Amino acid sequence: MPMEDNAHWGLVHALVLDGRGGARALAYEELAGLELGEGESLWLHWDRSHPQTRQWLRLNSGLGEFACDLLLEENTRPRLLSLPGEELLLFLRGINLNPGAEPEDMVSVRIFAEARRVISLRLRPLRASEDLIRDLQAGKGPKTSSELILSLADYLTDKVDGLVGELAEQVDEQEERIDADESTLPDHDLLLQVRRRAAGLRRFLAPQREIYAQLSRNPRPWFLADDCDYWNELNNRLTRYLEELELSRERVNLVLDAEKRRMDERMNRIMYRFSIITMVFLPMSFLTGLLGINVGGMPGAESSLGFVIACLLMSALGLGQWWLFRRWRWL
Repeated sequence: MPMEDNAHWGLVHALVLDGRGGARALAYEELAGLELGEGESLWLHWDRSHPQTRQWLRLNSGLGEFACDLLLEENTRPRLLSLPGEELLLFLRGINLNPGAEPEDMVSVRIFAEARRVISLRLRPLRASEDLIRDLQAGKGPKTSSELILSLADYLTDKVDGLVGELAEQVDEQEERIDADESTLPDHDLLLQVRRRAAGLRRFLAPQREIYAQLSRNPRPWFLADDCDYWNELNNRLTRYLEELELSRERVNLVLDAEKRRMDERMNRIMYRFSIITMVFLPMSFLTGLLGINVGGMPGAESSLGFVIACLLMSALGLGQWWLFRRWRWL
């Protein structure tokens, strides 16, 4: 949609929902005297980092100081706050799909919503809002404020599905490599990265799931009749994703633990062999050290067969130890 001049004011999108799945764009200058028609709702999507956004929010939005402070604070976690007049503040997180970004470094969207108006703020571009704009352009978008925030949450949840599946596939590949060849070492850096990314996702998705559950149990009067069912479905989807993330973390731990056990067993076998070799040669070393004493009276020192006799004695000693170790089942 047009209205490129809105960017000068920090306004990313200004749309009036027509109540039939479509929307028309507004210029920033039209906001001051705007009157909504029957069935229409307003959606204003702002760039939170823009100074004009802060000025408009505090001076022209009609929101209280408390709501403005929360919408503009630097660091937030997913949360839901009820305000007087059946208004609500909704802070959500979405997968970061911007170029060069880590997906688990989730982007935040802050939302103020009431019966016929939604104000949302983002710091970095959000793919979910772009998808929502395309739906409105095609005439298949949300019709009311309640549908708007529900659709936005739905798109945010959709983006999680792909990343959760990607992490599970990476663990699958490592397990298949090890099953195919036990001598193959897993990619430790990859597995640790999967575990770190899963933990990062759980940090934000767990409280977001609770938000969806609260909205399904405690709807606002301006919600549509079936909105609770959709919020409950989003809650169930996030629950499944969280379970998948926890399972991926457990599988990573099992792979790493199995590899550690294999390394420990290999090291134990090596040390066992060294111990056996040491036990075999220890008596021989004692015997050669004893016979090497440079003092008078050594037996065989004057005999030409002394060396042969010493070698035969040590060979017999080695064979005796080998027989004894076999009898004890050490070998």
